Amino acid sequence: MDHATGTGDRPLEGYRDYLRLLARVQLSPRLQAKFDPSDIVQQTLLEAHKCRGQFRGQSEAEWLAWLRAILAHVLAAAARRFSAGARDLGRERSLEAEVDLSSERLEGLLAADQTSPSEGAVRGEDLLRLAHAMASLPPDQRQVVEMHHLKGMPLTEVAARMGRSRPAVAGLLFRGLNKLRQLLPDGEGGKT
Repeated sequence: MDHATGTGDRPLEGYRDYLRLLARVQLSPRLQAKFDPSDIVQQTLLEAHKCRGQFRGQSEAEWLAWLRAILAHVLAAAARRFSAGARDLGRERSLEAEVDLSSERLEGLLAADQTSPSEGAVRGEDLLRLAHAMASLPPDQRQVVEMHHLKGMPLTEVAARMGRSRPAVAGLLFRGLNKLRQLLPDGEGGKT
């Protein structure tokens, strides 16, 4: 693995959609009014670029975990700017765990369409493709998929947060997942 780019020929820029997706899921509604997820991701990429010599892993999974830890640190720093308290390491660790959980749910969403156990091995490249595909969904569909699949919210709660009926939200989810299937045709999910 080339530590300067994450993998052989992929620059840090190739991780933008993945990190933006995780940032959107983790930003509280209060912070969403203050920060754009793209700003959080830009800061994350700057930190990763500045500190990339500190990365000691070998695999794509380790690289993604390292980027998620930096994202959690940047999110925690943003939250601290709007709170009166000092640095809360417990909150930062909790945020890192939440970012990791969202990434695991993203992997689960990707693996859900796999037809055999051998195809269920989710690779980092597949996660990046899925994050890119999710970025191209219409905003309402993307939001429903994120809230339901990445935050683990029941459709009733998603509907309440969006101010829509449960059937309307279910329709958005159905259309969003169908669009993702179109954008990620067979052969791109878990296959190489």
